[in-house]
Amino acid sequence: MSSNVLTKRHLNRTLLARQLLLERVTMPAASVVERLVGTQAQLPGDPYVGLWSRLERFDPEELSGMIERREAVRIPLMRATIHLVTARDALALRPLMAAMLERAFYAGSPFGRRVEGMDVGELVAAGRALVDEKPLTNAELGARLKERWPEGDALSMAYAIQYLSGLVQVTPRGLWGRSGKPALTTAEHWLGAPMVPGMAPEELVRRYLAAFGPASVADMQNWSRLTRLREVFEGMRGELRTFRSEGGRDLFDVPDGVIVEPDVPAPVRFLPVYDNVVLGHEDRSRIVTLEAAAGYLGAEGRNVGTVLVDGFVAGPWWIEREKRDARLVVTPAANPSAANRADLEREATALLAFLAADAETRDVAISV
Repeated sequence: MSSNVLTKRHLNRTLLARQLLLERVTMPAASVVERLVGTQAQLPGDPYVGLWSRLERFDPEELSGMIERREAVRIPLMRATIHLVTARDALALRPLMAAMLERAFYAGSPFGRRVEGMDVGELVAAGRALVDEKPLTNAELGARLKERWPEGDALSMAYAIQYLSGLVQVTPRGLWGRSGKPALTTAEHWLGAPMVPGMAPEELVRRYLAAFGPASVADMQNWSRLTRLREVFEGMRGELRTFRSEGGRDLFDVPDGVIVEPDVPAPVRFLPVYDNVVLGHEDRSRIVTLEAAAGYLGAEGRNVGTVLVDGFVAGPWWIEREKRDARLVVTPAANPSAANRADLEREATALLAFLAADAETRDVAISV
């Protein structure tokens, strides 16, 4: 096999290393969030699980404090989904994502059709003024907008402001051990700074490849939902390294990206319900097998996380609570070896202690 061809296990081990999932590291939480180009945050607790699996002795109050001090925010970005990013990344990434988010609103959701005929510029200006006066939930924002446009669809008008304005979810939403409705205001108002000129696409390519590469153009487009990236990659060919996948795809990489050998051991790692490590590529075979893809999401209607065994998604996990008792359930698709089962039990026990510190009794169940 050519030295320029990377096997799935090469790509798997390299991805795990760049995602800090081969070995926990000692780094500031802010540095990890920026290294990963943000973390999925549709569920407020997901970034905490993601960082717990990547950092030595992770203190959730470190991340919570960043959010409370407005050094990090939850904002729709890549794929029009909510990500937790640092404040400076929010102000730089949102302008680059603006056209994609507008396209997602008009073409990828039912809400765009329901504001047809309205002066959307006037609608957005009115919505921004309302949420800057006071953070509002989606329902509250829609109700306020309907006072001015009684014939409009309240939910669609509210979503227009979200997609087209760069709104962030304010605290206490996202804080460790606390909760709150997703109230919204503009990023500029919450962070006390204007949007900066949009990050250059070339810079985002470098950061994506450093965290997810080597990867194809289609991989990055799937991760970001940005379009016309091929011409960006082609313009960077003189800067980037290139490889080939076993299937013959062009894979690009940053010049200093380390390629990890396929026989490097990979520890058991627990991922939250949403984590970009399993969503960051169009071809997910470097971490998700076809067998696992068929059944690792939505187990019994639950929001479930995923567990990696030997570097690949092995099945779902979730926590069951009853009064003061907590149980972490893992259901790997295949019966793990004795060594892997011991690693599963050890890692699951530690995660359960992290997530259910208030429980009087904690139990781990591994069921194949």
